[in-house]
Amino acid sequence: YVADSAFTAGVGEISSQARDLLEVTQGALQAGIQKMRIGNRTGDISAAIQQHVESRGYHVTREYTGHGVGRQMHEGPQVPNYGKPGTGVPLRQGMTIALEPMVLVGTHATRVLADQWTVVSSDGSLTAHFEHSVAVTAGDPLILTVP
Repeated sequence: YVADSAFTAGVGEISSQARDLLEVTQGALQAGIQKMRIGNRTGDISAAIQQHVESRGYHVTREYTGHGVGRQMHEGPQVPNYGKPGTGVPLRQGMTIALEPMVLVGTHATRVLADQWTVVSSDGSLTAHFEHSVAVTAGDPLILTVP
């Protein structure tokens, strides 16, 4: 089995806006994780992430999503960072999903650089990305990618 995880770190002195962006993105991840409970749906996770981010004046990307993880790195279901509560795939015990809010200061649009790997905001604004693989359990969500 595989898991997926990512984080964004400031290097050296960072601006107050960059610090706030990091905090909002981490908070969005936690908001999504708290919705990973039996009886909820993937749209509940997506909506929690979107609401947390947009209520603080930032944007979530539309081009990349969270996803199931297990025997392969990217499995179903897809879990966008935006959505409507009560929609999407029902969460069941044992499901493992990599939640990965990608938050942008400016527009929600992104572009891929010439190396075909690096993704940046289309307007050059700051971005942040945090990700954990999380299991749905009979109780609280279980974060699988914490040492």
